[in-house]
Amino acid sequence: MTNKLTQLKAMTDVVADTGDIEAIRRFQPQDATTNPSLLLKAAALPQYQAMISEVVAGLGSNREPASLKEAVMQIAVRIGREICQIVPGKVSTEVDARLSFNTAATVDEARKLVELYRQQGVNKSRLFIKIASTWEGIRAAEILEKEGIECNLTLLFSLTQAAACAEAGATLISPFVGRILDWHVARGNSPANAEEDPGVISVSSIYSYYKQHGYATVVMGASFRNIGEIEALAGCDRLTISPALLEELETAEGTLPRKLSSDAEFPAVPKLALSESSFRWAMNEDAMATEKLAEGVRAFAADQIKLESLLREWK
Repeated sequence: MTNKLTQLKAMTDVVADTGDIEAIRRFQPQDATTNPSLLLKAAALPQYQAMISEVVAGLGSNREPASLKEAVMQIAVRIGREICQIVPGKVSTEVDARLSFNTAATVDEARKLVELYRQQGVNKSRLFIKIASTWEGIRAAEILEKEGIECNLTLLFSLTQAAACAEAGATLISPFVGRILDWHVARGNSPANAEEDPGVISVSSIYSYYKQHGYATVVMGASFRNIGEIEALAGCDRLTISPALLEELETAEGTLPRKLSSDAEFPAVPKLALSESSFRWAMNEDAMATEKLAEGVRAFAADQIKLESLLREWK
């Protein structure tokens, strides 16, 4: 019998949630995703020291905020280029989280990332631009998708966000599983099993809603705490998984049954018609989604700032 990772790959596109090139080579995922937190971890790896030194050398004595921000983008693109040489699919590169509430600035930075990749010999067809699922971020994705720049809407915690992303024509969404679980556990609500995990239920509901209404937007479950959550979403369009959990799946034996399928019967859920005001009201009524979105934006912004500070002090 094959291991559970091999079985999962037969029904779901597996994506590596890491910037670690060696981990990507080992697990051979379809795609790979990065974010400021993963880039910060990657910056400490020995194989990236020479590249970072080269980027910093290009700054010279100019360590102003705008230059440091540009340097972080260059590092993200160079790591992304290396990933593109390994995976057959796409790499997700994230827009600065500090732009999460500015549609125009998000669009500008996304275009700049695409241009930086072009200069490194990577076509936009190999890219996802990763954007937080705020109202402003979703509007930015709507603009970019019409330009042929595919987007990955991240920090997604609710059907409200998912519905708005699909209506905007986003290519892919990354609904978070583990962070939803964290919110409930912190309030004393620990599920008895993976099927009762609120994060698993959320992603399953989004998947069902998309298939019922014929949306082409890809559902990629993310932010897992254990392989039980992954097993409960087997069959989802895509799952982005950390190297530690990929290794666990690789060593796990036993049959992995399919849990999600586009051929299944789905419960009837009316299509959501969301204006800006109704989107904001629905988010206001969902404390978990509002709190986790805000927390995620702050955390990614903080790691972006840490990266810039690291480059400012780089010798």
